[in-house]
Amino acid sequence: MKLNKVVSALSHQYIINDPLHELFDAVNAIPVQGYDEDRRVIYWNEASELLYGYTKEEAGGQKIEDLIIPKFMREVVIEAHTNWIEKDVEIPAAEVTLCDKSGNDISVFSSHVMFTNQYNNKQMYCIDIDLTETREAQEQAIFKEHMLETIFEAIPDLFFLMDLDGTIIDYRASNKSVLYVSPEQFIGKKMVDVLPDEVAKKFQNHITKALQQEEMISFEYELTLPHGLAYFEARISLLSTYQQIMIIIRDITEQHKSAELIHHQAYFDSLTLLPNRFLALDRLTQILIEAESNNGKAAVLFLDLDDFKKVNDSLGHEVGDKFLIESAHRLQQVLRKEDTVGRLGGDEFIILLRGLADHHDVLTIAETLLNTFREPFKIDGRELIRTLSIGVAVYPENGSGASDLLRNADAAMYQAKALGRNTYSFFTQEMNIVMQRRYAIEEQMHGALERQEFELYFQPQFDVKQEHIIGAEALLRWHNPALGNVTPDEFIPIAEHTGLIVPIGQYVIKQALSFLNVWQSHDQKKYTMAVNLSPRQFKDTELLSLIKKTLNEMNVSAECFELEITEGVLMGGQSYINDALVEINALGIKLSMDDFGTGYSSLSYLRDYPFDILKIDRSFINGITLNKSDCNLVKAIIAMSHSLGLVVVAEGVETKEQLTLLNELGCDVVQGYYYSKPIPAKQLLDFSVALL
Repeated sequence: MKLNKVVSALSHQYIINDPLHELFDAVNAIPVQGYDEDRRVIYWNEASELLYGYTKEEAGGQKIEDLIIPKFMREVVIEAHTNWIEKDVEIPAAEVTLCDKSGNDISVFSSHVMFTNQYNNKQMYCIDIDLTETREAQEQAIFKEHMLETIFEAIPDLFFLMDLDGTIIDYRASNKSVLYVSPEQFIGKKMVDVLPDEVAKKFQNHITKALQQEEMISFEYELTLPHGLAYFEARISLLSTYQQIMIIIRDITEQHKSAELIHHQAYFDSLTLLPNRFLALDRLTQILIEAESNNGKAAVLFLDLDDFKKVNDSLGHEVGDKFLIESAHRLQQVLRKEDTVGRLGGDEFIILLRGLADHHDVLTIAETLLNTFREPFKIDGRELIRTLSIGVAVYPENGSGASDLLRNADAAMYQAKALGRNTYSFFTQEMNIVMQRRYAIEEQMHGALERQEFELYFQPQFDVKQEHIIGAEALLRWHNPALGNVTPDEFIPIAEHTGLIVPIGQYVIKQALSFLNVWQSHDQKKYTMAVNLSPRQFKDTELLSLIKKTLNEMNVSAECFELEITEGVLMGGQSYINDALVEINALGIKLSMDDFGTGYSSLSYLRDYPFDILKIDRSFINGITLNKSDCNLVKAIIAMSHSLGLVVVAEGVETKEQLTLLNELGCDVVQGYYYSKPIPAKQLLDFSVALL
C-alpha cells in the first residue's frame, strides 16, 4: 500500500509539469534537463540526448553529479543546489565545462530556473546552450590572431592602416628602428604630414593612384634614418569593404646595395673603377647622338701603354696592377669633367671627348696626355716610366657609329706604335685599309690549318769553308683562296696575338722533322733543320713533349734539330722559359739566337742562356761590303761568338762579295738568295742532289 502511494506521488511530480515539458519539447533544439530536490533527472529532452549522449531512459532518475558533472565539480554542484533548495540562493548562469557519456568535455552556457509544484516540491530546470562551436570559433580566432602577431613579428615589413584621407589608424612593426618617427608622433596623423616633403609627395601621388585604379600600387623611395640612408618599397592597397588603405613597407636597402654592386660590376672595371668597355661604348653612343643633334664634333682616343708587359713580367702582376690604377688616376686628372675615360682591358684605355670645336682641341689633349705619362710613376719605392701610344678617331670624319670610331681609333693607335711609340696618330683612310687587311687575315686564319692552306718552304744553309749544304731553315708560307699569298710578316704577329701560333707552331715542328727524315734518307746526309719558336709557344705546356715525341716518331737525332728564338722570347725573364731552354739543351737540341744585334741586351742573354748558334741579322750583312762600320761590327760579333764557343750564321747573303768577306772574317755558315731563296720540299730535294 505504501509503495503505491510513493509511485503515485512521483507521478504527480511529472504530471503537474506536463505543460512545461510540452513547451520544452516544442523547442527541442535547446538542451533542457529537469531535476528534483534530490538532483534526480525528472526531464531530459531530445536535445540533451544529442548533447550529452544519454537517452531519456538512461538519464531518468539519475543524479546530475553522476551524469554530466566532472568529479572535481561535484561537491560544488551539490552544495549550490542544496543552497538554492534550502536557502533560496540562486545558481547564476555561467559558462561551464561538463562531460558527456563518453567522458568528453562539453562547453555550455548553463541557465537555471526553479519551480515549485502544487505539492510544494521544488524542481530545477537547466537550459544549456552548446558552446562547442563558439569555443572552437573563439579558439580559431585567437589562434589566427596569435598567428598574425607571430607573422607580424617575423616579417620585417611595416604595416600601416589608414583612413581614405591618409590618417594613420594603426600600425605593425617588428623592427621599430626602421620607423622614421615614433608611433606617438604618427598615430592619428596623416602620413604626408609626418614624412619629408619629397617622400610625402610620392606617397600622396601613389595613394591617389591606388584609389582611382582600385588596385595595388608599388613604388620605391629613400629616407635618411639615424643609422644612415635607407631604401624602401611601398605597396598601397585599397580595402574597399572597409573604406581604408593598407600600406606595406619593406626595407630594401640591402637589395639596393646588391643591385648597385651588380650594376657596378657590370659597367665598371673592378681594378681601376673606370667605366668598362660596355659602359664606355654606351656613353660613346650617347655622345654621338648629342653631337649629331648639335652638328658638333666628338673624338675617341685609344690608348695603349708602351711595353707594359715588361712591368708584369719583370716586377710581377701586383706592381702591374698598381701601375694601371695610377695610370687611371692620371688620366682622370687630365680630362675635363664632361669627358669619359674607360678601361677596355689589359693596358688599353679609351677616352671619349665631347663638345669639340675642332681638331686642335684633340691635339692639345693628346699632347697633355703624352706629357703626363713621361713623368715617372713612383710605385713600391721604384720609379717607373711607361709612355703612351694614342690613336685618335674624330666624329663625323672618321666614322658615324660607336663601333666604327673605336675600330678606327684602334687602327690609329697601331700606327702610333709603328711611328716609334710615345706619340699619337690620327686615323686616315690608308690606315683603315691596313686594319681591314689585318681583320681579314685574322678571320681567314681560323680554319686555315684544317683547310691545309699552310706549307713549309726551306732555305738551305751552307758551310762557308767547304761550300756545301749542311741543313736548312724551315719557313712557313700561307696561301689563302680569299687573300692570296699572305706574308709571314703579316700573319705571324696576328697568330701570336690570337694564340693561333701554338697549333700552327706544332704543325711546323711536325712537318719540318718529317721532311728532315725524308731528306736525310734521300741524300744519306746528316742535315740539320732549324725552326723558329715564338714567345707564345713557350707557354704551350705540350711543347717539349711534342718535340720529344716527334723526334722519336721521325727517327731524327736531337742534335740535328735546331730551335731559333729571338730576344723577344727572353725579355720577360719568366722562369718557365728558362726551364724550357735548359730542358731543350739537355735533350741535345741546338739553340740559336736569331736576329742578333736588333735588340737591346743580347750580350747578357748569350751569357745567361745555353746558346749554341748565333745568327747575324740581315740588316748588318747588307752593308758589310759598302760600310766599314758594318763590316767591323760583324767582325766583332764573329770574334766574340767564337770566343764563347758559338757557331755563327749570317742571314741574307745575296752577293759573291758578301760571301767572300764573310769567309775572310771567319763566319761559319751562311744562308740567303746568293745560294737559294726559300723553296718547297721537293725542290730542295732536287737542289741538294744537284750539289752532290
